Amino acid sequence: MVQDSEVLKETGTISGLNDILGFHIRLAHGAVNRHFTETFADLDLTQKQVSVLWLTDDNPGISQIDMGRELQMDRATTMTIVNRMQERGYLRRERSTTDGRKQALFLTDDGKAALDAAKLCIAQHESWLKRRLKSGEVEKLVEMLSRIHE
Repeated sequence: MVQDSEVLKETGTISGLNDILGFHIRLAHGAVNRHFTETFADLDLTQKQVSVLWLTDDNPGISQIDMGRELQMDRATTMTIVNRMQERGYLRRERSTTDGRKQALFLTDDGKAALDAAKLCIAQHESWLKRRLKSGEVEKLVEMLSRIHE
């Protein structure tokens, strides 16, 4: 019995897509996202949630507005994630000492513990990803991808 992938190769369907850069970026994103999800399954954290915790740890007192801007997320998404992290006891909000209209974000002890666990998972995930590339290719790939998303 001929496998579906063999039929696709024989009919040339794959070869047409094979020349499309965006197709390969989408496949790579899917593979990276699946591995991330598997690696983080026990932590019950998303990539965006980890980014919020990490940025807050690096910038205690960061405003929700600045958080969204740094992570390139809209206000609604940022608020939803911050609310969720606060509900889980990972973040706390305080009135900003420099601008009373803004809320300053801080990690709680539980948030720091969750971030520490996430950093271990990230190290495992990054190791998995970097093993697929040759020496020197990581820096080159980051540089090339940065040109696309910046």
